[in-house]
Amino acid sequence: MTDPIRSEIRGSALIVTIDNPPVNVISQAVRAGLLGAINEAEAALAEGRIDRVVITGAGRAFVAGADAKEFDGPALEPHLPDVVNALAELPAIAAINGAALGGGYEIALACRYRVAAPAAVIGLPEVTLGVVPGSGGTQRLPRLIGLEKALPLISTGQTLKGKAALEQGMVDAIADDPVQAALSLDIARLGPAIGDMPNPTAAPDAVKAARENAKKRMRGQFAPLKAIELMEGAATLSLREGMEAERAAFLELRSGGQARALRHIFFAERAAGASAELKKLEPATVDHALVAGGGTMGAAIAYALNTAGIEITLLENDAEAEGRARTNVSKLFDEAVSRGKLERTEADRRLDETFHFINGADTALPAVDIVIEAVFENLDVKRELFARLAKGLPDDTILATNTSYLDVNRIAEVVHNPSRFLGLHFFAPAHLMKLVEVIRAEETSKQTLATAFALTKRLGKIAVEAGVCDGFIGNRILTRYRQTADVTLLEGALPAQVDKAMRSFGMAMGPYAVQDLSGLDIAYANRKRKRDAGIEFTGRYVPVADRMVEELERLGRKTGAGWYDYDDSRAAPSSAVDDEVRRASAEAGITRREFTDEEIARRLALSMIAEGADIVEEGIANRPADVDLVLVHGYGFPRWRGGPMRLADEWGLPKLLEEYKALAAEDPQSWTVPPLIQRLASEGRRFRDLNG
Repeated sequence: MTDPIRSEIRGSALIVTIDNPPVNVISQAVRAGLLGAINEAEAALAEGRIDRVVITGAGRAFVAGADAKEFDGPALEPHLPDVVNALAELPAIAAINGAALGGGYEIALACRYRVAAPAAVIGLPEVTLGVVPGSGGTQRLPRLIGLEKALPLISTGQTLKGKAALEQGMVDAIADDPVQAALSLDIARLGPAIGDMPNPTAAPDAVKAARENAKKRMRGQFAPLKAIELMEGAATLSLREGMEAERAAFLELRSGGQARALRHIFFAERAAGASAELKKLEPATVDHALVAGGGTMGAAIAYALNTAGIEITLLENDAEAEGRARTNVSKLFDEAVSRGKLERTEADRRLDETFHFINGADTALPAVDIVIEAVFENLDVKRELFARLAKGLPDDTILATNTSYLDVNRIAEVVHNPSRFLGLHFFAPAHLMKLVEVIRAEETSKQTLATAFALTKRLGKIAVEAGVCDGFIGNRILTRYRQTADVTLLEGALPAQVDKAMRSFGMAMGPYAVQDLSGLDIAYANRKRKRDAGIEFTGRYVPVADRMVEELERLGRKTGAGWYDYDDSRAAPSSAVDDEVRRASAEAGITRREFTDEEIARRLALSMIAEGADIVEEGIANRPADVDLVLVHGYGFPRWRGGPMRLADEWGLPKLLEEYKALAAEDPQSWTVPPLIQRLASEGRRFRDLNG
């Protein structure tokens, strides 16, 4: 194994380079190597051979943080706090050539001076992994820049690029060549060790604001609040006392369920995308895309593609629809300009030079590399469109449908050379949401899949492969989740209580508030589509949702009434809806009972777990972690719970198996025992064992 630490004397400096590809994470070997380099520096300083130590990173990173793979085992010596404390005794300069995150920035904080490349990303994002900085970050940063600045940075895990970090005082200088800047720096400019600086001034108002923000933005998570508490302590504790408290909190949090779940998602994201087999294939080039349909979704897909440098032709039915599409696309550019993401001149250039709009059933189609369809969710409409596209485009043009539920194989039937056809299910808003389900049809070729995954990676998306079934991964689980919520209404709950229970569980919104936001007619149309197509409904039918549309004409926020009543967008429980719920219970002969919020949340989570298990068992998802990614990134499942399959492992499959047996005995129409859970439990295995 190559030594991850290199040191060389250049002039009056000992340059210590951390070289642990790909991003120089702090493994046990790195810590040991750094400690050895520190000992070497002490000897060279004592002999007068050097007057400074320069710490830098090899490649594109300074140090991108700790090696999270070590977090599942015992802490290994030497510990990073001991390393950075030893480094703090030296006249050290951090030459931050790239990402300095977490423990990497804590190494920089132990230095007397910090010079960063303009593009370097700097910060202490530990709370996003369910822990706090563990090597002095909560104690040194407040001493360096003050509590008012440090509190929001650490408690949210925010990272900054070089210039912004300089403005905040996190670094002392910016240079294109940080190492050269460190070598030429006047040694008199090195400041004292941060540990020798005064304690930061207490800032009770800033502490209060940080706590309120953490409870709102990172609801249910322990690490942000603990980080705030530690920073508050920096105002009164010595550095040693503060670091001891910080280290204890770090070790406790890293072994907890939230940190384990967040690490699971972190590694699942890194493993997402093309399989090892697909990565061996050379993807086709995508320079020009045709987007069919310029509504809200189509315009956002076109904008996302164009942001990645792809030329766009947008196809609409007629001139009037083309005008609406132009307006939709222009609004997205205007929003980017107003947010400071784009200069006006660049937005105008892209619209003029890289966007083309065409319309009409007979208009000639350009020879594009890929088509992404985003028209009305109707099988016949999509089949008719793809018959035209397949006829009017080159035989090697990739054809993709953005359907949310429809049978991709049925659409592929009208396409000659269906090996080039697949589904690309973007999530709204497509230019902001990171998730894409890549749907493999029966005849989709591996080459087509490889190109699709390369495209989604270029767009900066998290892509998950899925097979064909109604709703694929995410919407299939969403349907089961909503069905279980409706049955819970039938048995005794009310919509507001269900939503409250799921918000407490950690969901961004409850199921009924979500339906009101998207429109009750959307889910109604999907239920009607299934009935018309003869797709069998196997659960217990609850008529309330259908009656909301058919009888009460309550379609959600857009009509001012849905599951809730709305007054100036403020939602209030509806007595009319609650009466409909009670009416449905009476018609079914059910005696309503009280539910606790915890009971509701667990039951709905169990439904997501069960459906996810069946999806994995059927091969719709390649691995349980893919189910977790879809739910976390597409449906607001709490990231700190790790997704439904990770949560199942946390709760324990043998215990869940007994719960499913009890539920199936009580209500066999709504519940069965998932075969995969039964098999894994009997074998003493977990879902994580299937992730590969």
